[in-house]
Amino acid sequence: MTVRNEELGHLKGMLVKMAALVESAIQNGVQSLVERNSDLARSVIEGDHKVNALDVQIDEECIRLLALKQPMGKDLRFITTAMKITSDLERIGDNAVNITERALELNEEPLLKPYIDIPRMSRIARGMVRDTINAFINEDTQLAKDVIMRDDEVDDLNEMVWKELMFIMTQDPTTVSRAVKISYVSKYIERIADHATNIAETVIYMVEGKIIRHMLPDQI
Repeated sequence: MTVRNEELGHLKGMLVKMAALVESAIQNGVQSLVERNSDLARSVIEGDHKVNALDVQIDEECIRLLALKQPMGKDLRFITTAMKITSDLERIGDNAVNITERALELNEEPLLKPYIDIPRMSRIARGMVRDTINAFINEDTQLAKDVIMRDDEVDDLNEMVWKELMFIMTQDPTTVSRAVKISYVSKYIERIADHATNIAETVIYMVEGKIIRHMLPDQI
């Protein structure tokens, strides 16, 4: 049985909404750290239930379509891909909450250093999340591949942050607690980029039927 365009459109709409929520959570989480705005951090944590609710709604809609419509071919790939994407988006939301939790802790302590690389990482990761959803909606594998290439930028910045923090800690052991918390924030953003990469890989499989996990960049 064919899935109606209206049903697929509703599913797309929920995915776009969920992606917008997690993108906003990333931005506000990092902003709450940079600006030492604990009220903003708490608002991110309080809003996470909206992401979780959409995760459940999308899964339920996908299961309903699979059970009642028994889709095949392109529709089947689209629906199963949507289910995988929601899982990654939900985990991105969890990492955004983790960032705000560390921000709440760090905001109560003296500023260790200006935040420079972490906001840069956040901008790249947010763009990756946004573009993976656009790639999914538009079946744009070139955009998905571009997202995958950007993951290295986040990895490199994460390594730079860690090296800088290691230097600070060796110079002054009293900074260890704050430095470790900042390193967690950097790692959470790196994980967000990984989840965006997972979505991009899933989009490529949906469109091309090609599994690219564990491939080298020049093989994609």
